[in-house]
Amino acid sequence: MSKKLIRGGIVVTAADTYRADILIDGEKVVAIGAGALFSKETEGAEEINASGCYVFPGGIDPHTHLDMPFGGTTTADDFETGTRAAAFGGTTSIIDFCLTSKGQSIREALDTWHAKAHGKAVIDYGFHLMIAEANDAVLHQLEDVVEEGVTSLKVFMAYKNVFQADDETLFKTLIRAKELGALIQVHAENGDVIDFLIKEALENEQTDPIYHALTRPPMAEGEATGRAIALTALAGSQLYVVHVSCAEAVQRIAEAREKGLNVYGETCPQYLTLDISELARPGFEGAKYVWSPPLREAWHQEVLWSALKNGILQTIGSDQCSFNFKGQKELGRNDFTKIPNGGPLIEDRFSVVYSEGVHKGRISLNQFVDITSTKAAKLFGMFPQKGTIAVGSDADIVLFNPNVTRTISAKTHHMNVDYNPFEGKEVHGEVVSVLARGEFVIRDKKFVGTKGNGRFIKRHKFGASPTLKEEQPHVL
Repeated sequence: MSKKLIRGGIVVTAADTYRADILIDGEKVVAIGAGALFSKETEGAEEINASGCYVFPGGIDPHTHLDMPFGGTTTADDFETGTRAAAFGGTTSIIDFCLTSKGQSIREALDTWHAKAHGKAVIDYGFHLMIAEANDAVLHQLEDVVEEGVTSLKVFMAYKNVFQADDETLFKTLIRAKELGALIQVHAENGDVIDFLIKEALENEQTDPIYHALTRPPMAEGEATGRAIALTALAGSQLYVVHVSCAEAVQRIAEAREKGLNVYGETCPQYLTLDISELARPGFEGAKYVWSPPLREAWHQEVLWSALKNGILQTIGSDQCSFNFKGQKELGRNDFTKIPNGGPLIEDRFSVVYSEGVHKGRISLNQFVDITSTKAAKLFGMFPQKGTIAVGSDADIVLFNPNVTRTISAKTHHMNVDYNPFEGKEVHGEVVSVLARGEFVIRDKKFVGTKGNGRFIKRHKFGASPTLKEEQPHVL
């Protein structure tokens, strides 16, 4: 049935909160209002009761790593299991990172990632492209990449001898991005300093998981963030700092935005709710919490919440990068540097931010929608097709019951991994049903989607100013 009528819910967007019915025809929202206003149009429509629910735009996760090789292994969640778990958590679009290596053609790298996702994803997806080197051939190829709808490029400032690029590579990429209308992302940690601290720790036989955090101090993140911002200002370009974890980085971003620079920041639910003590758990349990940047002291959390509330940080990504504790995280027993970096976070991003943010009064309902969906859609060239509920937008919609509680557990989550970093945490609110382009993916908390229904999102170029153009991208 192509027509659906969502009745009785409270519609929440980044700008408004109101009670209304929503008429969907095919993949699009075609009318919003009281039922009597479009009664003739609703004839034959399937009615969906949203009483007692908020009706949110589908969540957009701008930071995932699915089916990604790392540290001698590959993430436990691929594009099928990862996007299914995302849908259970209220996310209807993701942007995954396409890795490249020096000497590899960009075309080959993108083809590899398209093959990973095509025929598997149950929700829509796009790609960010990693830049490993900025020679003439790569910089020339970027024009075709951006025209294909891959309009964001990532440069690592950490993971020396693995992903880390030098400042020249970052600067040349920033200049090229300005010319092409691409948004540059950075993993901002000082990789050279971290490499030195790691070697020093190993020489002193400091090998437990906690030393992963202690060798990646907040100042190393703050310094790299400031350096990336300085290069962005010099290039007159635009910058998006991924997974901001500490006050030092927030301060640099705040200063840049006060100066009017095109600098944006993302944080993640793990940095808002968990702290460095998790890595000091008895035995090897702390390995479950090894990711980069590491968890910080608890006081950083309120700095991050304040930055979200005040617009210094704009988005929430999951940084989904799941590895099983058994057989994968265990690769780093007796050497924290061999613990695969990352955690299973894609499913709980939406509900943890609602519970810790809206329910506890740290952010408003509208801000919740903005940071989990709308702002990512605007920054990454998907608005207003995605990221809002409006006539003509994709019918990516979440029915969310705010009046129940649930306890997060690996026993009940849908990620393909044997632990959950939020194990035992009670959260307020629950995703009930999820529609992606007008079709149910989750209905009454059960998966009813279809493997391969997710489409690649061809995204628009980045706007030249913080007030982004509200153009519609194409979905192929």
